Amino acid sequence: MSENDRSTLNLIHKAAMEEFLEKGFKSASLRNIVKTAGVTTGAFYGYYGSKEDLFKSLVDKVYKHIMRVYKTFHKKFTELSFEEQPRNMGMFSQKAMSDILEYCCKNLNEIKLILECSEGTKYAFMIDEMVELEVEATYRYYETLEKLGRPAPPIDRQLEHILATGMLNAFFEVIRHEMPLDKARNYLSQLWDFQSAGWMKIMGQ
Repeated sequence: MSENDRSTLNLIHKAAMEEFLEKGFKSASLRNIVKTAGVTTGAFYGYYGSKEDLFKSLVDKVYKHIMRVYKTFHKKFTELSFEEQPRNMGMFSQKAMSDILEYCCKNLNEIKLILECSEGTKYAFMIDEMVELEVEATYRYYETLEKLGRPAPPIDRQLEHILATGMLNAFFEVIRHEMPLDKARNYLSQLWDFQSAGWMKIMGQ
């Protein structure tokens, strides 16, 4: 890619970031983006085929990183022995979310696009995807407790979904409110203490 192409893309990305953050994906105007960037519509279509492609170019890397970290955390946890899982559950979970927190703070505009401005795109369902992973992981953990002779009382799947949704939305409130990292780390620690105590009570552990 030539220096001129990189310069043009930077102008388009800057204008797009401003437009999407202000208006959200659905209401953002491609015409305004092109005008603000100071390029022609024809020049724009030389780089992207649509507004959707442009939005993807801004957020896809961040989305994939968050989902990869979250999936890897669950995979590594299930690879622990049955005896190790109860001892490491809180530590693994908090470490994964701490990594995601620091990454989000370094990519604040991109994660805000996903959290607040992505209606009309697949990225609007990121938290829902994470919730489904959390619910499935919880059911696998029930099986572990059963094998350890410490079965948990039956828990309604809809309640699990609600609790997981609340937990993840509470976590991402840190990002929405643009908390300083030190304050956000403390918030995360307190949130995990609260969540862990609640889950231990529900699971009878």
